[in-house]
Amino acid sequence: MAISSSGLLLDSCVVIRHFRGGSDLLGSLSKFQVLYLPYVALAELYAGAYRSFRAEKNLQQIALFLDAVDVLMPDENTPLIYGRVASELAQKGTPIPQNDIWIASIALQTGLPLATHDRHFESVSGLNLVVL
Repeated sequence: MAISSSGLLLDSCVVIRHFRGGSDLLGSLSKFQVLYLPYVALAELYAGAYRSFRAEKNLQQIALFLDAVDVLMPDENTPLIYGRVASELAQKGTPIPQNDIWIASIALQTGLPLATHDRHFESVSGLNLVVL
């Protein structure tokens, strides 16, 4: 898949807020031509849906949302970036959740800015953040 230089990578927290009616995600990010969702963030969305009391409704939301985004899968280079990022965070004493290291690694690998509400991503060197 070719990555659009005018794209944006979405963290799951941004999507969850959108699902809960806390933001008009697609409208507010319309300046970006393509919205991308890391496969790890998709897994987080599914995990949350299955744990919820409204699993079927949440699974339907995810299915509809997938029509508006492209899912990014890791490749053979992503673990190299993950290892470097995890090591740097450990050395700085600023660990973040492992899934978020994967998300940051995909953002660094693709050069895409990352839309998030999670401030701990600020600990990742070289990450271009769109903090909402």
